[in-house]
Amino acid sequence: MIIRGPWPATAVLLAVLLGVVGCSPMDQAATAGGRLTVVASTDVWASVVRAVTRDAVAITTIIHDPAGDPHSYESTPADAAEVARADLVVFNGGGYDEFMTQLLAQAGAKPTVEAVTVAKAEPHAGEQAGGEPDTHPHQGGANEHVWYDLPVVHDVAERVAGELGKLAPAQAEQFTAGAERFSAGIDALQATVRTVAGQHAGAKVAMTEPVAFYLVEAARLDDVTPPEFVEAVEEETDPPAAAVAATRDLLTRRQVRVLIYNPQTETPVTSQVRSAAQDAGVPVVEMTETLPAGFDYLGWMSGQLDALSAALRR
Repeated sequence: MIIRGPWPATAVLLAVLLGVVGCSPMDQAATAGGRLTVVASTDVWASVVRAVTRDAVAITTIIHDPAGDPHSYESTPADAAEVARADLVVFNGGGYDEFMTQLLAQAGAKPTVEAVTVAKAEPHAGEQAGGEPDTHPHQGGANEHVWYDLPVVHDVAERVAGELGKLAPAQAEQFTAGAERFSAGIDALQATVRTVAGQHAGAKVAMTEPVAFYLVEAARLDDVTPPEFVEAVEEETDPPAAAVAATRDLLTRRQVRVLIYNPQTETPVTSQVRSAAQDAGVPVVEMTETLPAGFDYLGWMSGQLDALSAALRR
């Protein structure tokens, strides 16, 4: 059984409550009426920008294909031109979207918001899912998938609002208000994570690739996947045979409650692992690196959390 998020009902509710407009795959419109232009490396970060700004800026998304892999993306001359024209560039960093680092080097000095840098620079004094102080290192060089770290996404939205406010002071209050609306949505997601943690803390899960590491950590779930397996998949190499056998054993013996599966890094080995989970009746929850068509960040993340919660209840 594969449980896929997002779930439309939750996504629609968030959109109605928060007034967040979904991120179109590519807003290539030239600057009109003096609007600022923002280039985002992926549709995830473009969606965060759009939530903060609505239609007050022109947004270009470099990677907008739901099946796209930012790790291996090769930029084009058109991408370079977009970055050169941008007033602000928003990207992930940490080696995830390395093509953007290269484009920025060619473009020269330019205002940027790099999510991994934000994660390092702004430790959080708030609470994690379990009600304890949020003091864990969000990135630390080990895992660049910081868009699954909800406090970091909150901080990125605030940083985007601040940078745009410097570029367009007359609109600073508008951008700040947009960041506050978006933060309310992040708060709702964190409440869901706290619920999952309260009901399922310590539940064992397996992952084919550590894309959702921060979300799993915040929900107090226990990832028992052999490290050699997930590291090999992330590095696009074949996992050691012993690690593959150990991962399959976790599933065939039902020693985990859920398999978290990233279809964007699918290989023959991960496909076999998914089949083993399905054959054993272990729910498979897909968690991806980019947005499904028609969803914004909040709706997408909410749907994935709903899917995870439903799988853990089985």
